[in-house]
Formats: sequence, C-alpha cells, structure tokens
Amino acid sequence: QVQLVESGGGLVQAGGSLRLSCAASARTFSTYTMGWFRQAPGKERECVAAVYWGGDTLYYADSVKGRFTISRDNAKNTVYLQMNSLKPEDTAVYYCAGRPSSGWFPLKEKGYYDYWGRGTQVTVSS
Repeated sequence: QVQLVESGGGLVQAGGSLRLSCAASARTFSTYTMGWFRQAPGKERECVAAVYWGGDTLYYADSVKGRFTISRDNAKNTVYLQMNSLKPEDTAVYYCAGRPSSGWFPLKEKGYYDYWGRGTQVTVSS
C-alpha cells in the first residue's frame, strides 16, 4: 500500500505564495504519475496540476496556469506544488494523488488515480 502525505498548507494573504509537498512511500516512485487536486466546499474535486512519471508531460488547469508549478524530486520521493499569486478562489483542501505507470491516461481525471493523500488546507484571505 502506497502512502501519500501532504504538507505545506496554511493561511496566506492574496498575492502570497505557498509550496505544498507530497511525500510518497512507494519504492518505485519514479514510475508514478502524480497529480495535485483541490476541493472547495460544495464543489467537485478538480485537478490543478499533474506530471507523468517521465516528467516530460504536464497538465495545468486554466485557472492556475502561469501561477502554479508542479515538480518532482524522485530522489526524495516527493512531488511539489509551488503556488504563487494566490487568490481567494484558490482556497480549498489540496490533495496529492498517484498512479503507477501504465501508459497514457487523461491526467486531469481523478478516477484514474489509485492512491490519495488526506489533504492539506490552503486558505487565501482577501
């Protein structure tokens, strides 16, 4: 069983930055496609960023393009989400998700991911 643990959430003013981290217990983390999702109260869980295991294909939601950056450090079994120019509408619980490499799949679709973290709260005040 793979465990994913998020950290780095918190309260920040609009325009500020946060960096989320997700540590994975998978021995073969380098072969996992990883994604960051978020869920605001009363809304569906949505993908904000994802990266294929090879690191050469990325996905970003339109709402975060140019502000968020996903990256991974396979030596540390960790995936990051750098969030800049935060807005109040970015307020949500942020989840890390992972899927062992199994070929192409639509990165933004939450149903394809096998493992999930418990989430970390991000609150952006206006």
